[in-house]
Amino acid sequence: MKNIFTTTLLLFTVFVSIAQIPIGYYDDAYGKNGDELRLALFNIIKGHTSVSYSNLWQRFNSTDKKPGTNIIWDMYTDKPNGTNTINYIFGSDKSTGHHPSEGNGGYNREHSMPKSWFDDDAPLFTDLFHVYPTDGFVNGKRGNLSFGEVGNATYTSSNGSKVGTCNYPGFTSTRSNPKVFEPIDEYKGDFARSYFYMLTRYRFQKFISNDNGVSNDMVIGNGGVNVAQFTPWAENMLTEWAANDPVSQKEIDRNNAVYQIQGNRNPYIDRPEYAAMVFGPLASINNYESLLTKVWYANNQLTVNTTTEKIKEITIFNMLGKQILTQTFSGKDAVIQLDIPKGVYLANLNGAKSNTVKFIVQ
Repeated sequence: MKNIFTTTLLLFTVFVSIAQIPIGYYDDAYGKNGDELRLALFNIIKGHTSVSYSNLWQRFNSTDKKPGTNIIWDMYTDKPNGTNTINYIFGSDKSTGHHPSEGNGGYNREHSMPKSWFDDDAPLFTDLFHVYPTDGFVNGKRGNLSFGEVGNATYTSSNGSKVGTCNYPGFTSTRSNPKVFEPIDEYKGDFARSYFYMLTRYRFQKFISNDNGVSNDMVIGNGGVNVAQFTPWAENMLTEWAANDPVSQKEIDRNNAVYQIQGNRNPYIDRPEYAAMVFGPLASINNYESLLTKVWYANNQLTVNTTTEKIKEITIFNMLGKQILTQTFSGKDAVIQLDIPKGVYLANLNGAKSNTVKFIVQ
């Protein structure tokens, strides 16, 4: 998933036609952006049906089994491009409460957003959009650590998930010896979209920062009128993860299964572009949704539909204001081959209207 041109202009809507989204489900979010969009999504997905903690074991039967098998889909040990060392059978390999090593002691109920961060409050405690079945030993190694990108690993699971010091740019912590947990690239987007859901569904939740052994370097918020937010480095990292690891069929199927249980959906799976519109660099761009049909990216090329808005010229600047390139167009579609360094850029589209769109090269 690395070395991908990541642009907030990605045409994510390919997945929308696959997911079983009720007609009109997101109507109240249309035309909104930034926190206004986040609030609209909160009002759409709040008030879900909460299941009991003991009932989660059975719910994994429909949410987290590999298709056509009785094997639990564990993102902490699964090897998408290889043969699994560990395969847990649904039901019979449920946690024994004792996990001496990876693959021994069964799978348990992992709060991908650690429950200590929200003081075990309901209904966060059993919300299936962030509770997953995982190997008990790896879960114990993760503990309540923040997600991050590991430099020096002190532990690596059978599929490459790591515990260690964080080397993500801008990472900060008040802990004296902070460590983080890094899932493998193939599941980073899954966890990022789980976190986007959590800070949308529980935008007014009181989250606990680093005190009394809580290792929360990612989320801040005091509840009430103070809306929960990601710390800046965590927001940047999660939006990168979501863009570099697009929505998979696994997530689509799980979203539909959870909807049947809880009665609400994860908007960031149904509409992946919302991640950039709420938490990413497009949060302040008001015309992003309309631009999705005019500008898109594939195979290292930025394509502009010049007919829709009569766009005749595109100019790309870096964040220091230096002009990188200018290209004029004729005909229906214009294609720009982009070979530029990693960073954040502005694309100014000139035509019947003038629009400026921000995008990222990873």
